[in-house]
Amino acid sequence: MRSRSSLFGAAALLVGVAAGPAHAIGVPAGTAINNTAEVSYNVGTVTSSVSSNTVSVTVAEILDVVVTVQTPTVSVSPGAVAQLLRYRVTNTGNGPETFHLVMNNAIAGDQFDPVAASPAIYLDSNNNGTFDASDAPYTAGTNDPVLNADEFVTVFVRNDIPLAVVDTDTGRSSLNAESRTGTGVAGTTFAGQGAGGTDAVVGLTTASSTETGTYRVEAISIVANKTQVVADRWGGTRPVPGATINYTIVVNATGTGTATAALFTDNIPANTTFVPGSLRLNTAVLTDGADADAGAYEAAPTARVRVALGDISQAGGSQTIQFAVTIN
Repeated sequence: MRSRSSLFGAAALLVGVAAGPAHAIGVPAGTAINNTAEVSYNVGTVTSSVSSNTVSVTVAEILDVVVTVQTPTVSVSPGAVAQLLRYRVTNTGNGPETFHLVMNNAIAGDQFDPVAASPAIYLDSNNNGTFDASDAPYTAGTNDPVLNADEFVTVFVRNDIPLAVVDTDTGRSSLNAESRTGTGVAGTTFAGQGAGGTDAVVGLTTASSTETGTYRVEAISIVANKTQVVADRWGGTRPVPGATINYTIVVNATGTGTATAALFTDNIPANTTFVPGSLRLNTAVLTDGADADAGAYEAAPTARVRVALGDISQAGGSQTIQFAVTIN
């Protein structure tokens, strides 16, 4: 039979755990429930009492666990690597228990199978809910999380996304946690293997729980289309020295999702000069200086115009940039 105290001490050094909502079942495992009866009676004027023998029972351990997904749907792009799903594993039994973790990506009903990264499962060692460098890769049988009743551990699952996926495709990945003592139908008993040498009894969760997260492909595509109109000094369209070239660039997004922090830049062509005050975004005039508006003309190190477009999505519609140069 395993030593629960030694397992718990080792695992607590590796895995940050936290007290979760009050889900545990009743009285803690290993608690003794004692009962002694008393009978009082009178004999003449004398009152006497007698106690019964004491009966005692030790509360058995219930094996229960619940896995919940904290990030039900995660947006991804084709070919993205190490994409995270976050789960919570909570001991809903009434005693300390060790849990074995397994992920599964071969789930029916989606359009692609995520590819497990290496390592694929991490434990939130500092219990901050965020994946970072201090979190420990999970190795089954080495640092299985040991949780007291009502404690939980955050678990990160990492997957790569195949290149051959298209917009709106979904791929699912599940995490299973099960009691190391054993699983089975409710009421299954493992004699002497509970806390303090009590029996361990499988609860309603079957001492095993699985939850599934979903990756959803948002394959947004950005297209920029540029046109030009030449105007010479005589009212024609001849590209002679002194003529003006008016550029119009239309930026469109297609697909789902959002392209963030989009930045438009366009170098001023050789043998031309930027026309001051000609920069526009969606017909709104932008100043040439680096100030509070979205655009600017930069003379060095390379003469160019730039416009901060911010977040772009198909639903947001087109973004139109205009500026002009003169032929030297």
